[in-house]
Amino acid sequence: MTIFATSTSAFFDRSVLDLSSLRSQAEQIQSQVGSGEKLTASSDDPLAASRLRNLARTEALSQIDTAAANRATSDLNLVDSALSEFATFITRAQELATQAASGTLTDSQRKSIGTELSQIHGNLVSLANTRDSAGHALFGGDTAGDAYQADGTYIGTGAAGILQLGDGQSVARSFTGPELLTFKSGGATKDLFSTIKGLADTLSAGGTGAAAAANAALTTLNDGLDSITTAQTVLGARLSWIDLNTQRQQVMGEARSEEQTQLGATDLTTALTRLSELSTVLQASQASFARLSNLSLFDLLK
Repeated sequence: MTIFATSTSAFFDRSVLDLSSLRSQAEQIQSQVGSGEKLTASSDDPLAASRLRNLARTEALSQIDTAAANRATSDLNLVDSALSEFATFITRAQELATQAASGTLTDSQRKSIGTELSQIHGNLVSLANTRDSAGHALFGGDTAGDAYQADGTYIGTGAAGILQLGDGQSVARSFTGPELLTFKSGGATKDLFSTIKGLADTLSAGGTGAAAAANAALTTLNDGLDSITTAQTVLGARLSWIDLNTQRQQVMGEARSEEQTQLGATDLTTALTRLSELSTVLQASQASFARLSNLSLFDLLK
């Protein structure tokens, strides 16, 4: 009688364990299908779970790098637009200087040209104080205020800010004002603002030296335009560098996404097939258990 009781108890215990294991497997697969994630807990596959965490951290850092690259691109596009406007103003100043250099103009006509050059000077100062995407002076380096005073005096810092692009790569977000507007001309250091303002003042004052001053300014203005053109070339190289880094980040991001899918995403076809198998086995096991549990030794002895 004791042996029979023990055997019956062991049968029920094993059956309950087997059925519980089948239900647990089915529930786990149902959870995987519902969430789309293969791993419901790190214990399911510790190595895969660790790798997925590393991939998630790398992806988070990549998003930060992408945001920095987007900001750099935005700032450099603002610089590109400003450089084009600088070139337009300088070209107009060259045209006015050429007119003023003519010996046929009267002092009154040169004064009119001087007035327009003064306006160009003011426009250039305003342009040099253009703000970047963060609201700082685009050509003022790291200063939070203006890059130039109204008279054309530079009050920014000595270097443009640097933006990190990830993996040790970086790019200057702009140029400082002096990098653009201070240059060599005729063996001497010249400043675009002082050149235009000086010519405007000379033409407004009139006199016999006005035409010669306008003629002399043409060389400086030409060299100033060359400085802007050089900056535009450098700017294009920086934008290309950002594009290359962005493309590399995209490729790496796609590779991470594919690996994350392989490691952590549920294969619906496989999961649903396995779930169907477990359901069939579970139903059969429950039916067998029900039949066997109704049998007893007394039934066999009758």
